[in-house]
Amino acid sequence: MSKIQRIGVGARLSDAVVHGDTVYLAGQVADKPVPSAAKQTQQILKSIDKLLKQAGSDKSKILKCNIWLSDIRYYDEMNKVWDGWVSKGNPPARATVEARLAGPEYLVEIMVVAAK
Repeated sequence: MSKIQRIGVGARLSDAVVHGDTVYLAGQVADKPVPSAAKQTQQILKSIDKLLKQAGSDKSKILKCNIWLSDIRYYDEMNKVWDGWVSKGNPPARATVEARLAGPEYLVEIMVVAAK
C-alpha cells in the first residue's frame, strides 16, 4: 500500500496530499485577496508552484485543473495570467466555471492534480 504524505495539515484540510505518484492540491485562493482577478490568479499560481515543489512535482506535470470564478466575466482576465504561467506544451485537462466562492473577497479558486 502506498504511503500518504500530507502537506500544510490543518484542522479541516491539508493544502496538498501525495499518494503514490499523484499530488492532489486543495482549492487555492489568494492569500491577500485584492479586487483583481488577474492579481488573485497570480497569487494562486505562485502558491500552486510552491505546493507542487514541496510535493516533488511542478506545473509541467499537472494532469487536471478546476478553476472557479465568482463571475464568469473574469474568464479572459484570469486566462491572460494562466496563459503566461502554464507549462508550454504541457497544458492539463481543465474546466472553468462560475460559482459562488467561500467569501465575496475571493474572485478565483484553483485546484490541481499532478503527477509526481
